[in-house]
Amino acid sequence: MNSDIRKMCVGLPPLTARLENWMSELLSDPTATERVVNEYGSPVNVIHTGALRRNAAELTDAAAFHGVDLRVFFARKANKALSFVDASNQAGLGVDVASERELRQVLKRGVPPQNVIVTAAVKPPRLLELSLSTGVTVALDNYDEADAYLALTAALGAGGGPAPVALRIASQNGDIAPTRFGLSVPDWLEWLDARDTAGFRIDGIHFHLHGYSARDRALVLSEAVAAIDDLRQRGHSPTFIDMGGGIPMSYLNDEAQWNAFESAHKAATLGEGPPLTWRNDGFGRRAEAGALVGTRNTYPYYQAPVRGDWFSALVDAYSNSSDRPRTLASDLRERGLHLRCEPGRSLLDGCGVTFARVLFRKRTSDGIPLVGLEMNRTQCRSTSADFLLDPVLVRGPRSGHPNQPFSGYLVGAYCVEDELILRRELSFPHGVAVGDIVALPNTAGYLMHILESESHQLPLAHNVVARDGGFVEDDLGGAATREPRL
Repeated sequence: MNSDIRKMCVGLPPLTARLENWMSELLSDPTATERVVNEYGSPVNVIHTGALRRNAAELTDAAAFHGVDLRVFFARKANKALSFVDASNQAGLGVDVASERELRQVLKRGVPPQNVIVTAAVKPPRLLELSLSTGVTVALDNYDEADAYLALTAALGAGGGPAPVALRIASQNGDIAPTRFGLSVPDWLEWLDARDTAGFRIDGIHFHLHGYSARDRALVLSEAVAAIDDLRQRGHSPTFIDMGGGIPMSYLNDEAQWNAFESAHKAATLGEGPPLTWRNDGFGRRAEAGALVGTRNTYPYYQAPVRGDWFSALVDAYSNSSDRPRTLASDLRERGLHLRCEPGRSLLDGCGVTFARVLFRKRTSDGIPLVGLEMNRTQCRSTSADFLLDPVLVRGPRSGHPNQPFSGYLVGAYCVEDELILRRELSFPHGVAVGDIVALPNTAGYLMHILESESHQLPLAHNVVARDGGFVEDDLGGAATREPRL
């Protein structure tokens, strides 16, 4: 990649995004970058499915090394583009869906029902009816949901026999953070003992954990193994444990950069160094009596180990399922169980970039420099406090005249004071011009779509696929309300 492009925008301190080759090639071609924004509007999400298969293989190869049968299900909620559904299906992966619409789309794209699991946090009757009629597996979360689905099987029947389900469990281990997802194993067993569950085929155990801790997942996997034994003693025949998502990835190659940012940000929050963020935002932390309190609520942009190495450590951990020393991998093998996972972010690592056009430069009333982008903050945001990677500033053939070098902030289109695209201060050593393109790297996993909004009747971003040196709009589109170009 042209190193001069990296130098056009640098965070204070820098957090230099790891880029795939396709990203570097595109960002090094100002004419192509400008063309895709001019054709599809600003912002626009550019996706490339190439890394998905490689990321999945990293997990399955690690599993195979330990003799574990791992089946990867793409977490559809991480990105709505249908190209990722197709790529997952072509790679032999399953798909995890969280709504009726997601399920209908996935089935229409030809994903076999046995390769789909419904894990939606809330499952309305229409979603349950569609699940039953198509024979996809449903992860049951609570008594009311399970009772409703059981009643549905009695009322409508299932053409292919009992409905395949998994029971979502909540850990009883005091070292695991409380969760709103699932029920304890004793609660599920009590429910099963009190019901005629002939309408169900209990195929597995499912759990969902917050965060990325391999240790936490090892503890709950041990509980899930014991739950499998309990179910089999009651005459059920479960064949899998599904550990959900939360498989870590790293956006940065340089751990030292992440540590430097953390150190400088802590100092700034304590008032011991210059602010690095908008109005000295502590991202969930604050200073009290000279001490830092609270928890940083951003993604850990550098992590190690990730994906395959992380998975190896997980299944090689000692099990708590018996008094004999054994690993989780041996527990799974001895019971003939396969393990499932539902990665989103880590599966889409390297699969997307978001572009937005610069519309203005100005200062706040108290003198803070701003760069206005044709996008809003929901179009590059996950459920954490901020997106922290350094953008790439591309100066194309149609850019105007840049202003003088400065440092400041990227702001968006919503009419609120706190409308920041990034809350980090950025340096622009070569200034910024109207018409420049700001590229937000590696946004495919959650950042493009999880919180996107059409407030103010601003259109959603188009989603286009980089393919064969050009671009084609994803079949889903993504900007149905965008006015046609005149």
